[in-house]
Amino acid sequence: MKAPCKFLFALIIVVMTFAGLSACSSQQTIDLRMMPLDTLPSDVQSASAAVRESYQFAAANPGVMKNIPCYCGCGNIGHTSNYDCYVSDVDAQGKITFDNHALGCSICVDITQDVMRMLREGKSPQEIRTYIDATYSKYGPSNIP
Repeated sequence: MKAPCKFLFALIIVVMTFAGLSACSSQQTIDLRMMPLDTLPSDVQSASAAVRESYQFAAANPGVMKNIPCYCGCGNIGHTSNYDCYVSDVDAQGKITFDNHALGCSICVDITQDVMRMLREGKSPQEIRTYIDATYSKYGPSNIP
């Protein structure tokens, strides 16, 4: 290779390397806190991936999920948030009793999947709540009193 060609080739490599690094550094990946799969009931472990992930996320993030309503009508059975669709009790030692409601309710799972997606996108709790209310209120009343 002649000297000008070598220089141009090296310059292209340097530019491509820095372009790749800056593209990678501008992408933010948010890892969500998830309950280990083996701590969930066997019927949840054998459910679809979306159901399993929703249980894992809801159980590990009560501070988020207790502020997210559900619109499937589960307020009639005493649920006061989307969290209740997954968890019915946590005792003083932290042992979780799971609710099986979300195993058979696509609205509950869809809401949780939307929350997870929006958190990964960096949305604020208020943006998430506004989206959930606007998207799911057509199915029924909110279960948050």
